[in-house]
Amino acid sequence: MSATTLPRSTNQALGIGQFAIDFMQAGDPSPAVRARTVLFHTDAALCGVSALALGTNAPRVLREEALGYRRKRSGATVFGSRRRIAPEKAIVANCAAVREWDSNGTNFGFNPALKHTAGEFGHNDFYAVPVAAAQVAGLDGATALRGMILLDEIRGRLAEVFSLKTYKIDHVVHGAIASAATYGAMLGATAEEIESAIGMVVAHYIPWRAIRAGKQLSDSKGASAAISTEVAILSMERSMRGFLGPRDIFRNPESMFRQFEKTQGDSPFDLVLNSSGDDFAVMGMHFKLGLYEHQSAGALQGLIDLMVANPVLVADPGTIESIRISAYEPAFSIIGDPAKRDPRTRQSADHSMLYIVSTLLRKAIEWREACGAEGSPTTSDEWWKAIMLAPHDYSAEAIDDPMTREIMRKINFQHGGAEYDRRYPDGIPTSIVVSARGAGTLDSGLVMYPSGHARNTTADLPGILDAKFRLLGRLACEKPKRFVRQLGEIESASAKDMGSIYDLDLIDRGRFE
Repeated sequence: MSATTLPRSTNQALGIGQFAIDFMQAGDPSPAVRARTVLFHTDAALCGVSALALGTNAPRVLREEALGYRRKRSGATVFGSRRRIAPEKAIVANCAAVREWDSNGTNFGFNPALKHTAGEFGHNDFYAVPVAAAQVAGLDGATALRGMILLDEIRGRLAEVFSLKTYKIDHVVHGAIASAATYGAMLGATAEEIESAIGMVVAHYIPWRAIRAGKQLSDSKGASAAISTEVAILSMERSMRGFLGPRDIFRNPESMFRQFEKTQGDSPFDLVLNSSGDDFAVMGMHFKLGLYEHQSAGALQGLIDLMVANPVLVADPGTIESIRISAYEPAFSIIGDPAKRDPRTRQSADHSMLYIVSTLLRKAIEWREACGAEGSPTTSDEWWKAIMLAPHDYSAEAIDDPMTREIMRKINFQHGGAEYDRRYPDGIPTSIVVSARGAGTLDSGLVMYPSGHARNTTADLPGILDAKFRLLGRLACEKPKRFVRQLGEIESASAKDMGSIYDLDLIDRGRFE
């Protein structure tokens, strides 16, 4: 392992630029790091193409816009097309599609070995950046994969040292900074040019979490990463043409970082970035096993564990009298918000603990009714594969499902208190207690590392992800196996192959409702 430390007393924007250049030239992540990143990229791409196939609004609008910016040379592609277009437009369209379902990878900004535990959220939304850079510069798949690892390393390590959400700033800022650095390094920018672009991102384009507030959320929530990344790429392109952005932005006394955390002239944090071995930020990131807000994963695992141990819960749902879910902050505030207790849109339903848990339980009950006791899953892995939450579980019809609404009325979601808060973000501390006639009180106990969590050691992660890839792939195209194989073999793709890495015949399934 080789680590680069950028002390708070130094120009960290310039340091990030030089690190990115050096990493693209000589970074040596282990096979395990490369394999995990391939899985995260495959997961992200399948989320994106399925969102497009179902005609979701923001991805459709941004893809149509992007296809109008055609380029004969030095262009990138959007999902489902070989047409070369302006790279920043391909990136904004692809990032928005990836994020639309809110079902791809997640980080929690937790690195206790370095005492970097700021706990900022983030998601693996940004792989369109190194793919576009590879297409523009004629680089092969191994280089694109290295760019993905670099982007996640910068983004993930920033999330460990600075909590944007604490100051009501959207978490996508870390990804935008990493996107500018990665894109610049892959296209031959100097460290000074990358510093300039990072300075522009921080000085000109800081999104507030206002996009995530309100009773029913808008397209801006899902497209936040995409829009911030678009301006990051524009900033990088401007810097490479000679535009000079503000320098040394992390120590700039008027920048966002020092306005929120006062210092005597330094940056608020030290930053440690790795360039070889196993210890990369991506190894601490988590997979979502279906469509749900990641803060609900502990409750979903707790419910599944209870169903495995107590089949009566799905055999006779009428016996269920009450369900009590206890979790940590910020889970309680984000997905227990009163506005989310009666969701009316997909964007609110997939951020509602009550809805998510009730829908999973309804699907389990329906599976048991259709298949009987002998045909029902008997293990956690089998249940995850059988009743994985999918896009149609958030349709208007599903949101109004009578059984789901009845279960929701039985749920009490509460803040677990200091003991739960203390254990986050090491895990996703959650417990679920079900009271059922004839069965008494059924307690999941404290769930810390649900299936999909980076520190979970019991789940059949490859098998569950394969089920997810097949589920989303069937929604998107007629030959999902070919597309999944194409993505899985990216490291061996030639520069020519990279030009069509996102090429597939998208199915038009109409507008998602």
